[in-house]
Amino acid sequence: MDDIGQALARITMGPYISKAMTLIGKSSKAGSNMFRHQLDTMAILVDYKMIDPVLLKAAVIHDLFEECCGMPGVSREEIVSVDADGQAVYDLVMEVTLRERDGKREPKSEFLKRIMETGSPRAKMLKLADRISNLISLGFVHDDQFVRGVLAETRQFILPYAERINPNMYREMYDLVADRENKLTLRCRTCSTELPAQQKRTA
Repeated sequence: MDDIGQALARITMGPYISKAMTLIGKSSKAGSNMFRHQLDTMAILVDYKMIDPVLLKAAVIHDLFEECCGMPGVSREEIVSVDADGQAVYDLVMEVTLRERDGKREPKSEFLKRIMETGSPRAKMLKLADRISNLISLGFVHDDQFVRGVLAETRQFILPYAERINPNMYREMYDLVADRENKLTLRCRTCSTELPAQQKRTA
């Protein structure tokens, strides 16, 4: 077993995956279900050889408080008491969770700028893995307006910072954005050519 394998073998993920199971059945606009998205995000970090126990544990529950706040087992006390990393994991999850003020969630643009500009190194890395997972799933989304929004958001608020955070993750994200933009353009062209043909057939 190599050094990475040995390091992974020492990390106990089960209790956090169990917490993440609260997300089973919750769908994502980005084309996947929320439980699988948590595991995908963790897998992306492992793929980039980021064997940081706190980072990986936070990855598998990073959407838990946004999506399941108030549900049984979803509280600060529950996460902090999981293991010795619990407090650090909870703090990281909260750092990448949309904040609420006066009953209103912070705008997505402010949320992303907060993480990319002033977030901790772990928060920035987690957000890159999260967005790569989102972009992969985006290939299965047919809501063109939603796809355009995610791509524009990525170009404006994440890509400008990503290369300094992790050049390899930046390259993957850049390529995914370009690919999704190309597919969107082709889809729009197909729709624009098919519509006149349909109109002729019904005329």
